[in-house]
Amino acid sequence: MSDRRPTRGPRAAAPISRVQPARRIALEVIMAVRETDAYANLLLPVKLERARLNPQDAALATELTYGTLRQQGYYDAVIELAAGRSTDEIDSPILDVLRLGTHQLLSMRVAQHAAVDEAVSLAKEVGSRSATGFVNGVLRTITRSEPSAWHDRVMAKPRSDDERLSLEHSHPLWIVRAFRQALAAEGREEELEDLLIADNFAPRVSLVALPGLATISEIRGTQKAKYSPYAALSDGGDPALWPAVHEGRARVQDEGSQLAALALSRARPVVAGERWLDLCAGPGGKAALLAAEARESGAILVANEITPARAELVRRALAVFPDPPQVLVQDGTLFGERMPQQFDRILLDAPCTGLGALRRRPEARWRKQPSDVAELSGLQIALLESGLAALKPGGVLAYVTCSPHLAETKVIVETVLRRTEGVSRVDTAAVLAGVTKRELELGESSGDGHVQLWPHRHGTDAMFICLLEKSL
Repeated sequence: MSDRRPTRGPRAAAPISRVQPARRIALEVIMAVRETDAYANLLLPVKLERARLNPQDAALATELTYGTLRQQGYYDAVIELAAGRSTDEIDSPILDVLRLGTHQLLSMRVAQHAAVDEAVSLAKEVGSRSATGFVNGVLRTITRSEPSAWHDRVMAKPRSDDERLSLEHSHPLWIVRAFRQALAAEGREEELEDLLIADNFAPRVSLVALPGLATISEIRGTQKAKYSPYAALSDGGDPALWPAVHEGRARVQDEGSQLAALALSRARPVVAGERWLDLCAGPGGKAALLAAEARESGAILVANEITPARAELVRRALAVFPDPPQVLVQDGTLFGERMPQQFDRILLDAPCTGLGALRRRPEARWRKQPSDVAELSGLQIALLESGLAALKPGGVLAYVTCSPHLAETKVIVETVLRRTEGVSRVDTAAVLAGVTKRELELGESSGDGHVQLWPHRHGTDAMFICLLEKSL
């Protein structure tokens, strides 16, 4: 086979008519993720809506897409054994077809002949004539052994425990090591495998009922969530069909994101007329919850985004309010210079690797690289310093990331505190203890003033929340 340059993008985008629509859609999304860095969670719903699949086929397409993306690393190891060659030597579109077929053969109750035959049909559409025979041969080889036998063969390769966990749970090795370090900082290193397992299970849909606009009881087909007073968990179905969600009074939002916003709004009693800032507000979920909290308490929220497109997403998220908050389009790293000491409370949901949301965005684990952490850390430091400069004396800032990587969390806070006078940590765990409906089980490092949430322990994304206060 040739190298893995994505040379067949235009052909691959064409409709594939001879296979089941669910498989066709799954392959189209998987290829778009690889070729154009598309986001599966954004592209898949659009394709499902356009195809008007019945609920059963839509569920199949969803499982095929997310299951294949989650287990890509493990499936690549199986494919290399079955094919007798490195995946680097396989055309990218054909490798996508093989991954999709392997997922069905090893992890789903799909008839083997159907999985192989339809994979061959897909290969005809995206590859050469010889590629169809290759796909057929590799997948037929996989069918000749039980999934447990393939597992044993793959697990014979690792040379260390981290390599074993990387292969078995389909996470890049550098992410496994970063997670181990973050858990070790809490004295919870033994939970690493539980975290990796949790990352490979799709979470239930979490929603927020915006205070003053909706109540949890209005969101049909849900039950109350564990921690946030405004959260509900869906029992299934399309949330957009529920009136409160359709009208924007309730919306899909992870419970961890809700706690991040509430940590800021509940850090202390609100004085009417306070000015709040969401410094990096896109796409607007936390801004909407903050806006609702501000509206209830007499505060004024200002939201900011660096690009017009993301600012427009924030405006749409805030349009549900009769008098929506102002949305600015500015470079957040310059905010401290342009608007020094102007805000009583600031939310800095900093751009990050997103390693805390791999349950929802499984492709992110393959898209991110260790170099991304180093590149982002400079931006995170600049944004935090700018936010603190824009904070009034006595004000509170919440530094938040959807990543548990220490270089994006504790290291950023410690670096900025060393370089900035008159700023101290607030006991974030104590603040959230007054917010949550039940106690958060936290690690040893919560004594440093921050809270780290985890998918395996709290059922939320791995949100890092640290409240900082500027002295008077």
